[in-house]
Amino acid sequence: MRAFAQVDVFTAEPCFGNPVAVVLDADGMSDDAMARFANWTNLSETTFVLPPTDPGADYRVRIFTPDVELPFAGHPTIGTCHAWLEAGGNPKGEQIVQQCGVGLVPLRQVDGRLAFAAPPLMRSGPVDESDLVTVCQVLQIDRTEVVAAQWADNGPGWIAVMLADADAVLALVPDFGAVDSYVIGVVGAAKVGAVGHGPADGNVEVRAFFRAGGQAAEDPVTGSLNAALAQWLLAEGRAGSPMRG
Repeated sequence: MRAFAQVDVFTAEPCFGNPVAVVLDADGMSDDAMARFANWTNLSETTFVLPPTDPGADYRVRIFTPDVELPFAGHPTIGTCHAWLEAGGNPKGEQIVQQCGVGLVPLRQVDGRLAFAAPPLMRSGPVDESDLVTVCQVLQIDRTEVVAAQWADNGPGWIAVMLADADAVLALVPDFGAVDSYVIGVVGAAKVGAVGHGPADGNVEVRAFFRAGGQAAEDPVTGSLNAALAQWLLAEGRAGSPMRG
């Protein structure tokens, strides 16, 4: 028997967050066993906690979707760290340090909440026009509605697009079956004084759509996307700090 937890991330209310399955003692599990278990849980991600191989890390984690392994993902990072701490994990220093496919990811607790330092982007820069055509096909919008676009890949493979405003983001009705594979993040700035976007609520609207292995969905909250969007938008002056989605 292996210790196991299921964590509801990014919420204080049960069943309103983004769930992740966490196998807390995965030492000795084969790649095939991890992949089969992740497929069985049928959650967007399942993680497997292992002893670190880097002396600077507190633990190592492998992250699987039902179909593939990811080098990094946001809510699995938060959820795994929470489960590790709840199971008695003790960090070596003031920060918790997670080892994963992109390297070392530091986390810290702020007022009882966990936050991670965004890892460097694995791919950034402009998006090819052919990829934008696909994005627009999935989102069911005209190409002229895209204000800006950028690769924002910190592991999952995000293409990020900015629309005119938060209302345009909320109005999206994507065609999930338009193409076989995509990982799309969409952002739009909230209008000043907009209802539901006060200082405590957020100044941008973010939605995340993905399709892989025949499965298509919208993620309720996506840590990797939000981290990558912040790196892009703040660097180009398209959003102010703090950026809240």
